[in-house]
Amino acid sequence: MKLSAEQRVQRSHVALMKDPRYCLYSGIFMIGKTEVKDDVPTACTNGRDTYYGRSFVDKLAEAKLKGLILHENLHKAFRHTTVWKHLYKEHAQLANMACDFVINLMIVDSDPSGSDVALPDGGLLDPKYKGMDSGAVFRDLKQQYDKGSVHVKSVGCPEGKDIPVSDGEGEGMGGFDEHDWEGAESLSKEEKEALGKDVDQALRQGAILAGKMSANVPREITDALTAKVDWREALREFVTSFCMDKDESTWRRPSRRWIDQDIYMPSLIGESVGRIVVGIDMSGSIGAEEIGQFLGEVQKICETVKPEGIDLLYWDTEVCQHEKYEQDQLDNLLSSTKPKGGGGTDPECIPRYIADHKLKPECAVILTDGYVGSWGEWSCPTLWGITSHVVSEVGKTVHVH
Repeated sequence: MKLSAEQRVQRSHVALMKDPRYCLYSGIFMIGKTEVKDDVPTACTNGRDTYYGRSFVDKLAEAKLKGLILHENLHKAFRHTTVWKHLYKEHAQLANMACDFVINLMIVDSDPSGSDVALPDGGLLDPKYKGMDSGAVFRDLKQQYDKGSVHVKSVGCPEGKDIPVSDGEGEGMGGFDEHDWEGAESLSKEEKEALGKDVDQALRQGAILAGKMSANVPREITDALTAKVDWREALREFVTSFCMDKDESTWRRPSRRWIDQDIYMPSLIGESVGRIVVGIDMSGSIGAEEIGQFLGEVQKICETVKPEGIDLLYWDTEVCQHEKYEQDQLDNLLSSTKPKGGGGTDPECIPRYIADHKLKPECAVILTDGYVGSWGEWSCPTLWGITSHVVSEVGKTVHVH
């Protein structure tokens, strides 16, 4: 008796969960709804729910059906539709491709022969992207796109071909599934938070199960599960560390507590830090929400360590906006700041600007996506708050999520 599409999908789920190579994703398979629908051309996920097209499932061999199911659930495991939504807003089809390139390499690496699990025809596959996350792949694709064509390698076309693109969505550039970015965006804040916790818990439990079955956990999943430093606490700790001990006094910096009364008293060394440079990357990958959250934390830092002032630099390939805030103006930073920029990403412009304008910060805090050519040479302690998995070559790095 011929099995229905629903029965085949269910059977493939069970087979993957029993396989030591894929038992890691057992909990991911259980998150959200899994449905076979007549109006879905291929397959798609919003990061929680997964939908398979009936006619598409019916024509796939068993190995390719398992590859399709693994593909959709890896999108869920890496939370692609939420983590990389800013890439989708920049160029939807390139974002789809970037995410596919990353997880398809993982699928092929898990079963190089393709005897048990294989990619459906048209699956994007290029070895040069091995070890890269979706953001880095997107930047490579975008550079090609800006020159007029994208070189695409895929299952069935390993040598690749140049596909001309336009200002539209770049239809026909490859891939075998849909990505439900709009569906992911429609989830409420509470649903997104719950989904993030469910995914993290499912992967951690899956890693334990994989260990019991003597299976390897892919490096990409290990990286995703690595305990993240609370970047807000790291930010405060970094800035606070530049407050010296408060057991010596100095006349070099009169105490502000008495200055309003025309009384000059020495301040305690460490009573406050000097000026701090805060540099915010204004390239397309940093959204308004991230900027607002970061500025909120900066203001809390100001309340904690009371710097003499903030030099707030908005930058892309150059410093586009320099706003100076003295200590008595810091309370108004959020309401008065006017972010500017929107070009590429070159943090070298910041230390050059600092030198050219003779700024003397005690430390610098830089927020960026980390996709840069060079990190520059810094004359002050520097903390990088990076939104990707990139680690800076200079200063200290915390990953911002």
